[in-house]
Amino acid sequence: MRHLRIVPDNTHFSFIRFRRFSFPASAVLSILALVFFFTHGLNYGIDFKGGISMEVSATSGKADIVGARAKLEPLQLGEIQMQEFGSNGQMLIRIAQQPGGDAAQQVAAEKVKAALKGDYTFDSVQVIGPSVSQELVTVGTVGIFVAIACILVYLWFRFDWEFAVGAMIANVHDIALTIGFLSVTQIEFDLTSVAALLTILGYSLNDTVVIYDRIRELLRKFKKKPLPELLDESINATLSRSVITHVTVALALLALLLFGGQAIHSFTATMLFGVVLVGTYTSIFIASPILIYLGLRPGSRSEAEDKPE
Repeated sequence: MRHLRIVPDNTHFSFIRFRRFSFPASAVLSILALVFFFTHGLNYGIDFKGGISMEVSATSGKADIVGARAKLEPLQLGEIQMQEFGSNGQMLIRIAQQPGGDAAQQVAAEKVKAALKGDYTFDSVQVIGPSVSQELVTVGTVGIFVAIACILVYLWFRFDWEFAVGAMIANVHDIALTIGFLSVTQIEFDLTSVAALLTILGYSLNDTVVIYDRIRELLRKFKKKPLPELLDESINATLSRSVITHVTVALALLALLLFGGQAIHSFTATMLFGVVLVGTYTSIFIASPILIYLGLRPGSRSEAEDKPE
């Protein structure tokens, strides 16, 4: 049986020559992303702004999100998120924080109970205050930077310092552009968005490591070949795998974006931009050619110095 080949085996496209355009373009876009972040900020969701979280169970049958929303919208409580979970008609309702302090939150909760009384039983009602929301922002930010630091340490031991620094710069580039995208589009930023950012880090790292592993293999094999040619050969050798993986992920994320509903909209939109558009571009046009500027040279290490697998 013949294997599927999206990209011919004899492809020899020169990607590295575009580094004179990709690096300045990425630098400008990263600066603009940070400017938008500090001037426009993010559209924080209930997880970070605070609000009311309710877990309810339908008294009979499955939870009716459309019907429940129709009953709650006349209450004019602001943003309301609903998500069905479990197999016993359970539903999560999240309501934006109400102006007026804790008393206003309690009043809003009682209005929801009155509107859904008879159709649902209330399993838990929680008020998420500003202090908890700020803690979530802090923990989420720290989690992203810890992940980047762990990636740096792993690649330093797994490969060499040039690869570790190159991957770290690529990951910071991905996060910066994705944050800029969220700031420009004002897509709601909640805990699922933090999960999307961490997933983007992992996905981009995986794609970069595949190319890096081929680069290291060719560094051992061709000690006289110019580094730009060696990098191009490594990218072309893994191009078919990259194209198939990215197209598959893009189709899955597009389906989730179109038909997944509001509950996962911010997650899928962030993933679609960060993984498919930014991550794919970064692995080829940033992470690989930056090794040239970091001083990596073919034959600079003898085979005896190569790290064991």
